[in-house]
Amino acid sequence: NEKYYDLDSPEISDFEYDKMLKRLQELEEMYPLFADSNSPTKKVGGKVSGDFKKVLHKYPMQSLTDVFSENELKSFLLKIYDIIRDPEFVVERKIDGLSIALEYENGIFVKGATRGDGITGEDVTANLLHVNGFPNEIDKKIKSLVVRGEVYMTNSTFLEINEKQEILGQKIFANPRNAAAGSLRQLDPQITARRKLSLFVFNIQGISGISFKSHSEGIIWLKSQGFDVTPDYKICNSIDEVWNAVEEIGELRGTLDYGTDGAVVKINSLAQREILGATSKVPKWAVAYKYPPEQKETVVEDIVIQVGRTGKLTPLARLKPVKVSGSTVSRATLHNEDYIIEKDIRVGDFVIIQKAGDIIPEVVKVLKD
Repeated sequence: NEKYYDLDSPEISDFEYDKMLKRLQELEEMYPLFADSNSPTKKVGGKVSGDFKKVLHKYPMQSLTDVFSENELKSFLLKIYDIIRDPEFVVERKIDGLSIALEYENGIFVKGATRGDGITGEDVTANLLHVNGFPNEIDKKIKSLVVRGEVYMTNSTFLEINEKQEILGQKIFANPRNAAAGSLRQLDPQITARRKLSLFVFNIQGISGISFKSHSEGIIWLKSQGFDVTPDYKICNSIDEVWNAVEEIGELRGTLDYGTDGAVVKINSLAQREILGATSKVPKWAVAYKYPPEQKETVVEDIVIQVGRTGKLTPLARLKPVKVSGSTVSRATLHNEDYIIEKDIRVGDFVIIQKAGDIIPEVVKVLKD
């Protein structure tokens, strides 16, 4: 959690992290005697940095329950059917970025904060003024509005920034999510401005002066006020429709210029959400389906050394071209000599590759048989 949320420098993939968290949850259920009240399964996010002013959220910024298979998702939906008659669901792309809350008073944007631990976040208002995707002013009749969104960096901007970071001999970001988080949490807003960040809004946390019956009504209103909202959401009336919408997002992922690490399935009716309620960490009316990284088999045709502009040497595997997550991959980074030795990667090897963070191709393992 510290590496991922506080330092924006993860050592493992998001998928590995999610699996570890799920395993911890299973162990706590099996052995409640050893469950800790400070466990990551019970608390949201990371700590609040001392570099920014602390902000107490008007509405808790909760996390989501993760599921990893069709059966797990359908099991979640069936539990809802046990409580709610004829539920309507909304299926959205889960944007892989940094969660934030935007606050408006009398139609004017006054504050923006990171999620932090879900109760207290960091005031990043000055930096958010340099982010695209939301208006500084909305309908003045709205006395109070708090919305939740995701700040993200496009894949093309991410690759461009990492190239510049390498030239300057500075930190290389692991993926667009961490690049977005690191860019928004800069003490100098001008650095944030140069990072070309964007924002999708996906929820109304609280509003006065107007009311809605459903989540989709609220999203339509937000769009009319100038917010960029999560695109191409689907309203579904059955379990099969939900699963089809989830599969559609899965097929699209590799073609989008921003990261989507899953699909969010949520109840559309706000009254039904009240009936289902929430735990201290997650709502009971929503779930996140996490896609496994797409892996493909190919052959290492050569290993070459790339010389960076600063003189840094990076080994690359030249691969027999194969399509992974929507694009053709013909090379993958091998990081350094230790990485090659550890995985025993050789010219002529059959290997499994995937895109780290759905962007950078990497060799997962050698098929030694």
